[in-house]
Amino acid sequence: MTLQILDKTTSISEQRFLLPGYYTWEELEKIEDLTADAGGLRITYLDGCIEFMTLGEQHETIKSILAILIAAYFFEKGINFIPVGSATRRAKEKSASFEPDESYYIGEKKENPDLAIEVNITSGSINKLEKYKRFNITEVWFWENNQLSLYHLKNNNYEQINQSELLPDLDIDLLVRCVLSPSIIDARTEFIKGIKK
Repeated sequence: MTLQILDKTTSISEQRFLLPGYYTWEELEKIEDLTADAGGLRITYLDGCIEFMTLGEQHETIKSILAILIAAYFFEKGINFIPVGSATRRAKEKSASFEPDESYYIGEKKENPDLAIEVNITSGSINKLEKYKRFNITEVWFWENNQLSLYHLKNNNYEQINQSELLPDLDIDLLVRCVLSPSIIDARTEFIKGIKK
């Protein structure tokens, strides 16, 4: 199977492809160089496995609305934060390289972000939590099937939680409902009203 570089004006849906075989870090770097000009293509590496992902409009819309609402929450609650978006996390010694969809330092900057969010429109093949664990990211949220699944790192393992431990006052059901709202203006209004209660 060959990678098709798409015209930037073409709108595509999210697609994932796991490259067959085992690849060294040096081979990953060569593949990254070869695909450097492929806009909208993400590459994840974990223990010799390489996964390609294209970013579709639905993925980017959900990611953006989540970012808008989470930023609104931080501002309304007076929580200092540093948004670092999809900044690449990579380390040869950890045998991992990936980009979360959104990520945040809460309070002050540390070695790695406190919170990472990943939007999955199609299911991936690479162990999603393992890559985050290698970078000790305290909390990871996955958007899948129009809901959020939250995981908190405890004793070097992720445990699924119903409520964020980093943001204990954040109503997750309200957040999901607002992300799914057909109007971003209505969503923001409802969200701000809900978090002020």
